[in-house]
Amino acid sequence: MSESDLLTFAAVLPGVTVVTADEAFGAPESAWGDSFVYYDPNDDAADRMMPFATIVASDYPGFDEASDLHRPGIYRLNVAVGRARFAELIGYLPDENAAHASDVDYSELDRLIPHPVYASQGWVSVLNPGERTLTQARDLITEAWALAARRHTRRSRA
Repeated sequence: MSESDLLTFAAVLPGVTVVTADEAFGAPESAWGDSFVYYDPNDDAADRMMPFATIVASDYPGFDEASDLHRPGIYRLNVAVGRARFAELIGYLPDENAAHASDVDYSELDRLIPHPVYASQGWVSVLNPGERTLTQARDLITEAWALAARRHTRRSRA
């Protein structure tokens, strides 16, 4: 499945806004082309504090290079699943990721892995979701959307 297909899948969920970084967006050049998926039912940029999913297609030198995203046609889907779901999926709590990081090949395609930088915050990733992970990737996007919607509702009531 392509980046575009995944973004289209996410974009049809109610209340979702997809923003792709570019120069006009004010993003640094290294982020141009990366996409951020927000729950924003009121289409109010002020509500876009934290995406629930992202798709990145380039490395961030000196910060996030473990996935070797500079390879042609490679992109990484990242999804905020939360602490408990992360532990169910990965087998340990997010704050234990540093102890397991050397066991993970962050450049392997079509495999659910902890996010190479944001695992400790409950994020998981898949490089080029395919036969093994596509259904799971879609399910995780939907779960993260539902979690973001619940958070938004709680904040709105507060």
